[in-house]
Amino acid sequence: MESLRELYRIGQGPSSSHTMGPRKAAEDFIGRHPEVKSVRAELYGSLAATGKGHLTDKAIREAFKAAGVETEIFWFPDVFRSFHPNCLSLISSDGSVSETYYSVGGGKIVREGDSSSGADEVYPNELVGSMKKLLAFADSEGYQLWEVALRFEKDDICSYMEEIWQVMKDAIKRGLENEGVLPGGLKLPRKACLVHEQAISMSGALGNTLVAHSYALAVSEENAAGGIIVTAPTCGSCGVLPGALYYIMKEYDIPEKRVIRALLTAGLVGNIVKTNGSISGAEVGCQGEVGVACAMAGAAVAQLLGGTIRQVEYAAEMGLEHHLGLTCDPLKGLVQIPCIERNGFACMRAVDHASFALVGDGTHKISFDDVVEVMMETGHALPSLYRETSMGGLARVWGN
Repeated sequence: MESLRELYRIGQGPSSSHTMGPRKAAEDFIGRHPEVKSVRAELYGSLAATGKGHLTDKAIREAFKAAGVETEIFWFPDVFRSFHPNCLSLISSDGSVSETYYSVGGGKIVREGDSSSGADEVYPNELVGSMKKLLAFADSEGYQLWEVALRFEKDDICSYMEEIWQVMKDAIKRGLENEGVLPGGLKLPRKACLVHEQAISMSGALGNTLVAHSYALAVSEENAAGGIIVTAPTCGSCGVLPGALYYIMKEYDIPEKRVIRALLTAGLVGNIVKTNGSISGAEVGCQGEVGVACAMAGAAVAQLLGGTIRQVEYAAEMGLEHHLGLTCDPLKGLVQIPCIERNGFACMRAVDHASFALVGDGTHKISFDDVVEVMMETGHALPSLYRETSMGGLARVWGN
């Protein structure tokens, strides 16, 4: 498995696969072919179907403009390449050089013809390549899950996680301060500030849970506005984990050092799905984004509240299990409806999953690995119009 640095990426919204990935592909092309001064960019499948809403063309143009390269963009939403639905071909105007890239989720790209992903495989798959193996290894060494990350990552991984946490907190704070209508044409007003103010004025448990909801909304709205966020595991699901962690930290006065450890554990959960399944909405629907984010957040909260490694696994399993089959059907291809509210509700569910896991001993029938397998089966069974194309589901009914 790759380093957690490949999972947690700092960047601009609104989409890790449709904005961050294409920008990275353009930058890679420039680095490989600095002599090219004019490029034809061809977008295929989901990348073309919802690219305008996700600002894909803007990301590509900005990257090439910075290098003095002219760009023409062509859209082929009905053409799907076999490797992955998010495909981008970059071709010099004279046809002398070309590269094809796949944006596979979380901001990661794969260049056609590469024999490897280019990222360091720091976790040996034979030891920790699945949740079953991870738990067995942790047991054998007497580790908590976060200690497994420390075992295999570079020495500065905690410093990197501190940077990740700071960006997450900054996104929450900005999101709670900013008001107004989000860009993109849906004329969707921001709600995080209002929800937070109403939540803190409520008495009892209802207000408490709405506070958590407001934190997740804040980050997700910042992402929708093109702000700086952290993929966790994607831009479209970036509010779930920081919302849950910030809420628990505040509610129980937990030291930030322990939050950093919880981020490591959440990262391992996300990494297992990325390795054995998918975190791409274009490939498996929103279960691979919000569902995985909920699993990561549930695991992190369970650890913060004193859970054993098996209670942590149980919380993660529930987070993914109860999002199985969730479609990706954004209105106008924007990461706004239903994405923003999904982040808020998944954040609250993650806290509930952790609480439920902690009242037992962690024993349960369905393993996390089983759910990852079923998620892939379910995702591939979904028709493509329910996988980030804005051709079906809510997007179609709304008249998109």
